[in-house]
Amino acid sequence: MVLLLWFCFSAATIGQTNNPPAQSSAGNDKAETIIKQAVDAVGGNNYLNVRSVIGRGLYTAFQEGMSQLPARFLDYIVYPDKERTEFMGAGIRTIQTNVGEKGWLYDGATKTISDMKEAQIADFKRGLRTSMENLLHGWWRKEGATLSYIGRREAGLAKRNETIRLTYPDGFWIEYEFGARDGMPAKIIYKRNRTRGDSEETEEITEEDRLAKPITISPSQKTLKA
Repeated sequence: MVLLLWFCFSAATIGQTNNPPAQSSAGNDKAETIIKQAVDAVGGNNYLNVRSVIGRGLYTAFQEGMSQLPARFLDYIVYPDKERTEFMGAGIRTIQTNVGEKGWLYDGATKTISDMKEAQIADFKRGLRTSMENLLHGWWRKEGATLSYIGRREAGLAKRNETIRLTYPDGFWIEYEFGARDGMPAKIIYKRNRTRGDSEETEEITEEDRLAKPITISPSQKTLKA
């Protein structure tokens, strides 16, 4: 049994992306084939049968381009839409919990619990939509999203990625890239709006998550090992 997870490197750029291509039966079939190959590459049914994941490590935030002090985190995920993350830094614990359309925050400094703001819940829901797990498990089908095949893209020296696009009824889309040779997930691209730091204006940016290093887990292991 092999389950593969990834360390992700994210980059945000401001710009424009091509409009979704016209749908075709051949394109849809090609996209479905790429998903099936990716599922096989990350463990097949063993991967799909995973119901929960526990992760731990160090998290470093960036503020105005400057690296902040690292904080320890402990993350619990129950698929498809439940997550609890604990952060510990300077002796203070912060906990954020999401369950579907709801969310709560615990502030260890003031020892208070509060409801998440609408924007924070929207961030969590966007994270669910754009995740590789959402695509490979097929949860997007319940929301009426559609697939299309984009084509191959350059991905380094003598390397190409197969690219597919997932489009939701509200117009939100995500592009996923997979290694043309091994079928491994490689990249996630989507657009989002953010408020500019120097004003109240919003700008559209392109978010890019690169899945850089797979972690292999056997069924007998109780902890994740990088």
